[in-house]
Amino acid sequence: MYRNFDDPQYKKWRQQVYKRDKFMCRWPGCNKKNGLNAHHIKTWAGFPGLRFDPNNGITLCKYHHRQVHGLEDVYAGTFLKILANDRL
Repeated sequence: MYRNFDDPQYKKWRQQVYKRDKFMCRWPGCNKKNGLNAHHIKTWAGFPGLRFDPNNGITLCKYHHRQVHGLEDVYAGTFLKILANDRL
Protein backbone atom coordinates (compact mmCIF):
# COMPACT_ATOMS: atom_id res chain seq x y z
CA MET A 1 0.00 0.00 0.00
CA TYR A 2 1.18 3.49 -0.84
CA ARG A 3 2.03 5.60 2.22
CA ASN A 4 0.78 9.17 2.02
CA PHE A 5 3.05 11.22 4.27
CA ASP A 6 0.60 14.14 3.95
CA ASP A 7 -2.33 12.11 5.29
CA PRO A 8 -3.68 13.91 8.39
CA GLN A 9 -3.86 10.61 10.29
CA TYR A 10 -0.21 9.86 9.47
CA LYS A 11 0.85 13.38 10.46
CA LYS A 12 -1.02 13.03 13.77
CA TRP A 13 0.69 9.67 14.46
CA ARG A 14 4.11 11.13 13.70
CA GLN A 15 3.56 14.13 15.99
CA GLN A 16 2.31 11.88 18.81
CA VAL A 17 5.48 9.78 18.53
CA TYR A 18 7.76 12.84 18.46
CA LYS A 19 5.98 14.46 21.42
CA ARG A 20 6.13 11.31 23.55
CA ASP A 21 9.83 10.97 22.74
CA LYS A 22 10.48 14.63 23.58
CA PHE A 23 11.53 15.35 19.99
CA MET A 24 14.81 13.43 20.27
CA CYS A 25 16.31 10.24 18.89
CA ARG A 26 15.66 7.32 21.22
CA TRP A 27 18.65 5.27 20.07
CA PRO A 28 20.59 4.55 23.27
CA GLY A 29 23.16 7.29 23.79
CA CYS A 30 22.16 9.42 20.78
CA ASN A 31 19.58 12.05 21.84
CA LYS A 32 19.89 14.07 18.60
CA LYS A 33 17.11 16.62 18.20
CA ASN A 34 17.32 17.33 14.47
CA GLY A 35 16.79 15.31 11.32
CA LEU A 36 14.21 13.09 13.03
CA ASN A 37 12.06 10.29 11.63
CA ALA A 38 9.11 8.52 13.24
CA HIS A 39 9.93 4.83 12.74
CA HIS A 40 7.33 2.05 12.75
CA ILE A 41 8.53 -0.65 15.16
CA LYS A 42 6.31 -3.26 13.52
CA THR A 43 6.37 -2.54 9.79
CA TRP A 44 3.80 -0.44 7.99
CA ALA A 45 3.23 -3.13 5.36
CA GLY A 46 3.18 -6.12 7.68
CA PHE A 47 1.01 -4.73 10.47
CA PRO A 48 -1.72 -2.50 8.98
CA GLY A 49 -3.66 -2.47 12.26
CA LEU A 50 -0.71 -0.79 14.01
CA ARG A 51 -0.01 1.88 11.40
CA PHE A 52 -1.38 4.76 13.45
CA ASP A 53 -0.76 3.41 16.96
CA PRO A 54 1.80 5.68 18.67
CA ASN A 55 2.97 2.67 20.69
CA ASN A 56 4.20 1.21 17.40
CA GLY A 57 6.46 4.17 16.73
CA ILE A 58 9.77 5.45 17.99
CA THR A 59 11.72 8.59 17.12
CA LEU A 60 15.07 8.04 15.44
CA CYS A 61 17.53 10.45 13.84
CA LYS A 62 18.09 9.94 10.13
CA TYR A 63 21.37 8.11 10.77
CA HIS A 64 19.84 5.52 13.11
CA HIS A 65 16.68 5.23 11.01
CA ARG A 66 18.77 4.23 7.98
CA GLN A 67 20.66 1.77 10.17
CA VAL A 68 17.52 -0.14 11.23
CA HIS A 69 15.51 0.16 8.00
CA GLY A 70 14.80 -3.34 6.72
CA LEU A 71 15.87 -4.87 10.03
CA GLU A 72 12.70 -4.12 11.99
CA ASP A 73 12.43 -7.71 13.27
CA VAL A 74 15.93 -7.48 14.74
CA TYR A 75 15.32 -4.19 16.57
CA ALA A 76 11.62 -4.46 17.52
CA GLY A 77 12.30 -6.01 20.92
CA THR A 78 14.87 -3.37 21.82
CA PHE A 79 12.58 -0.51 20.83
CA LEU A 80 9.62 -1.99 22.72
CA LYS A 81 11.80 -2.30 25.85
CA ILE A 82 12.87 1.35 25.54
CA LEU A 83 9.23 2.42 25.41
CA ALA A 84 8.22 0.06 28.23
CA ASN A 85 10.92 1.54 30.47
CA ASP A 86 9.38 4.99 29.91
CA ARG A 87 6.14 3.76 31.47
CA LEU A 88 7.80 2.52 34.68
